[in-house]
Formats: sequence, C-alpha cells, structure tokens
Amino acid sequence: MAKASLRVYTAAEIQSRLVGELRHWRLDGGVIRRVYRTHGWKGTLMAVNAIGHLAELAWHHPELRATYPSVEVRLDTHDAGGVTDRDFELAARIEAVLQWRPSAGGALEGTPADPAHAYIVFDD
Repeated sequence: MAKASLRVYTAAEIQSRLVGELRHWRLDGGVIRRVYRTHGWKGTLMAVNAIGHLAELAWHHPELRATYPSVEVRLDTHDAGGVTDRDFELAARIEAVLQWRPSAGGALEGTPADPAHAYIVFDD
C-alpha cells in the first residue's frame, strides 16, 4: 500500500493549530508535546496503555516518557520529517480520551473523590 504524501506544517502553522482542544500541547524541537499529570504510577500506566491503544489503531506511534507522576507524549511524523495532520489528529484523539469525564447527572458516575481512586489530573 502506497503512503500518501503528507504536508509538513511550519512552526507558525503549528502554533496556530495548538489552540482549542489542543491548547495544552506545545511545539518543542520540531515535535508537538504534552505532559499529562497523574496521581501516581497506576494512573501513569493506565494513561500509557490508553495512548498505546489509540496509537496502534492509528498506526502512528508517539514517543512516550512515563514517570511516577506523569506521561509525556511527543508526536511527529518521522517519515515526513515533521509535524503533519497525523500528529494533530492523534493528539486530538489522545486529548479526548484522557481528559474525558462522565457528565454530571448521567448514568456513569465517574471515579470517587477519594484520592485512592485518583487517576489523571484533569485540566479544568
């Protein structure tokens, strides 16, 4: 299967796209990156597994750095030599999954307020 030619975005174009749902992502050294804070190793592993699942489905693999209180995600399209639509689309999907919470009053109640059940530090 032939790969489609991918447009590599300039730094200025990348900056203009890192707004709205991607406002917590930053351009850093030719990649877009985001650090998700967690409440400990359990949360970090859960986040890494969720990101890994999404990346594998997309067949686009980020660089990940997992530490006790955080996960750093770095995205660029290696074979294109920069940041492409693949990176923005995967970043948006990761953001949507890791920052998702059940709506108030819905059937899904969400995790208890007890710190023992804490997972991701949400960006409010």
